[in-house]
Amino acid sequence: MELFTVRATSEDDWREIRALRLEMLADTPLAFGEHLATAEKHLETTWRQRGARGTNPTTCAFAAITQSGRWVGTMGGYIESGVPMLVGVYVSPDYRGPGGPGDELLAAVEQWAFARNDRLLLHVHAENPRARAYYAKRGYVETGLTLPYVLDPTQTELEMVKRL
Repeated sequence: MELFTVRATSEDDWREIRALRLEMLADTPLAFGEHLATAEKHLETTWRQRGARGTNPTTCAFAAITQSGRWVGTMGGYIESGVPMLVGVYVSPDYRGPGGPGDELLAAVEQWAFARNDRLLLHVHAENPRARAYYAKRGYVETGLTLPYVLDPTQTELEMVKRL
């Protein structure tokens, strides 16, 4: 596994953000609130706005980038009703697990969230056991709140929270 760094994104990263988002949606479609076909149609302005989340005081967006420049992971956050929400969690399959960027990305979002609140929320698809196990191992617990999955209201997402 090639070494990587984690940093906040910027508007100028739009091409890499687009490529990684398309990879995410193709790899794990039920983990996100957007269809691949929709994302493929976004214009450059949309991708630039997404990149700017890393430089906005009310949002965060981090990327894991290898020494050769490959983007292998991302996580972000925003404030919903005063509470930080973890979103856009993805690590490329060959970078998942020990030594991968998942924990460093999560730590970056948790640090951002801690400056704003004492907890971090997330929503995870009920049929995504890999993600649920990942969060549980890192101290997230289910709150008991369920929500309809935005792309198919017959499916369910679970809310999880971690006290920071």
